[in-house]
Amino acid sequence: MTTVRSSWALAFLLLSLMVALSFPASARTMDEYGKVKLRSLDKITARTLTFEAEIGSTVKFGPLFIRVQSCRKAPPIETPESAAFVQVWEVTPEEKAEWVFSGWMFASSPGLSSMDHPIYDLWVLDCIGEQILEQTEEPTTEDTPPSGEDAQDAIIRETL
Repeated sequence: MTTVRSSWALAFLLLSLMVALSFPASARTMDEYGKVKLRSLDKITARTLTFEAEIGSTVKFGPLFIRVQSCRKAPPIETPESAAFVQVWEVTPEEKAEWVFSGWMFASSPGLSSMDHPIYDLWVLDCIGEQILEQTEEPTTEDTPPSGEDAQDAIIRETL
């Protein structure tokens, strides 16, 4: 019984490896861009706002602070896709910062990895600006958001 399971596992592993290697290298890479186009929604007022953020900058929307760490886009000859690594935190009236979202958001599938907030929604529309020629390191996630003062000092542009 064990040999049957292990042979099926080996066959599945080999099949997965063959499928992964059959895609060209360009299909597995995305180009890094310097800006991201985002859209936000205030669910109470139904107000939407489309704005741009530079990679590494922090933008404020209501009580939320949005930092974009990376924005990658598929080459023009591939299926259109833009993905951004976004970190969102909220500073409470007690000056306590709490994570709202930290992860990759995908333009083609906004529901795949969405921000869960009772009042605000945020999604990626596209990577724009100049293409960055050298690939940067993978963005790292921090365990804690910036503190209240650090979060407010990090603001480059307030969007309201």
